[in-house]
Amino acid sequence: MTAAGITNSALPSSPPPRPATISTSALSAPYGHRADLARSLKGLQPFLPADGDSPPPTRNIRAGSTPDHLYHSEFLSQLYFRSDPDYKGKYTVPMLWDKETEQVVNNESQDMMRMLSSAFNDLLPADNTKQRELDFCPPDLRPQIDELSSWMSPDLATSVYKASHAPTSSAYAEAAKTVFTALERFEHHLAQHPDYVYLLSPTRITEADLKLYTTLIRFNPAFHPQFDDGMGKVAEKAPRVGRWWRHLFWKVEGVRETTDLRAMR
Repeated sequence: MTAAGITNSALPSSPPPRPATISTSALSAPYGHRADLARSLKGLQPFLPADGDSPPPTRNIRAGSTPDHLYHSEFLSQLYFRSDPDYKGKYTVPMLWDKETEQVVNNESQDMMRMLSSAFNDLLPADNTKQRELDFCPPDLRPQIDELSSWMSPDLATSVYKASHAPTSSAYAEAAKTVFTALERFEHHLAQHPDYVYLLSPTRITEADLKLYTTLIRFNPAFHPQFDDGMGKVAEKAPRVGRWWRHLFWKVEGVRETTDLRAMR
């Protein structure tokens, strides 16, 4: 299992074969939002209850943080040490927790999206073929998903944070240029596939859509005025990306419902 880029073999990496799990997420952050969005799209809310926002990692309490509903932990670190008293990694979310074994199952958002694609399908109603068959990383699209992810994370997600915390105007300009260059790449990609409703398919939503959406939705509440008009600027610079974003927000059930703009401020 990986935690913030740190390999930690002390924690299990396989999903538990039981519904007794809890997903702890931070809706204010794109990585927690990814996991919560995947949980919602799969219809797993009854089986994977999630705290609305996670306990803070340390004693630097963040506004809006709430204790977990299993142990009423005041700090996120308490869950990690409950799982492993000798844990030496970072305290990150999202987190998939097995409440029977009291173990962290996984805390890497991409791993969790892929787990949620199939690990809990047997809990869904047998006649719910739509959500049972929903796979955020189908084998035939995995090469394209991995290729997009290889540059989406450093060029867009990471650069957005760099720009919003830039110490100088030149640092901001450099990071912002990288962000909008990445948006231009997505715009070019969608222009080459005019029939695509989603990033990689006319009909199938994948983890690539979830990753991009949970970054772009924060342009307005989290990074305004760092990015001037936020999503308005995205629509101006990349109109096809803007249409793709609006389709997810307004037309895909479960997307708007997991988007809490207040938590992102």
